[in-house]
Amino acid sequence: MRYRMIERCRTAFPIRMMCRCLDVSPSGYYDWRDRPLSARDRDNQRLLRRIEALHLDSDGVLGAGRIWEDLRFAGETASFNRVARLMHKQGIKGIPQKKRWQKKASEKRPVGIANHLARDFRAELPNTKWVTDITFIETGEGWLYLSGVKDLHSDVIVGWSMGHQQTRGLVLQAVLMALWQRQDRSPVILHSDRGCQFTSGEYQRFLKGHHLVQSMSAVGSCADNASMEGFFGMLKRERVYRRIYQTRAEARADVFDYIERFYNPRCRRRLEVAKQQELLLTQPSVEKG
Repeated sequence: MRYRMIERCRTAFPIRMMCRCLDVSPSGYYDWRDRPLSARDRDNQRLLRRIEALHLDSDGVLGAGRIWEDLRFAGETASFNRVARLMHKQGIKGIPQKKRWQKKASEKRPVGIANHLARDFRAELPNTKWVTDITFIETGEGWLYLSGVKDLHSDVIVGWSMGHQQTRGLVLQAVLMALWQRQDRSPVILHSDRGCQFTSGEYQRFLKGHHLVQSMSAVGSCADNASMEGFFGMLKRERVYRRIYQTRAEARADVFDYIERFYNPRCRRRLEVAKQQELLLTQPSVEKG
């Protein structure tokens, strides 16, 4: 510890004076400084370079958990505690989530619509479970509303739309975009909260006509749609709250960049790596003769 302190301050104070004040020998300090790095230290430096590259590529939004996750998918075996320790030592931080609670009145659930999702946010196959919701973004011209549709199999945002009003057309455009990306016409559960846009007759007829099974949250249960709420929270924490949008067009372009350039490609890469790892585990081992 004392040698490290001398190394940090060697440009500000004479080394021999610091050694005398800290009661260490100059020869001991020079021996410590010139000693080659251990294999562990060299590996830590290599790992730290990868951490810094991931953090820089994310525009400084990723914390230890998501960086460790990316490293694990890339084949690194370092533990979460090791990654967090290296980041803390280097002063690398993500953007923490702020807890804010907001209560709003819920619409009455239409007759015949149940909560088919039941907080089960796992999906074994793509295009079997979708979640949707609306959020708002502040700009100098007023609110910009964003409606999104998320596939629970890959966490990819398969449909989204933006507008200056919170209308049924906004959510229908997002769902329509998701439908365009679907390869078949098998039924899909589409879960939402009880906003008036999702309880409208036009929205219900649209879903029935496109083989979508409507699902709705219970009264006052924001956790029933936690996956979509989580994405919106991440979007605002990592991008929106770090910007000041003068116009809606500026906000549109930045949200588009976040979804299509940053968020969706990361989800697709993680899914591809997970599939490759699963394939390797299921392949029969070849016995050497």
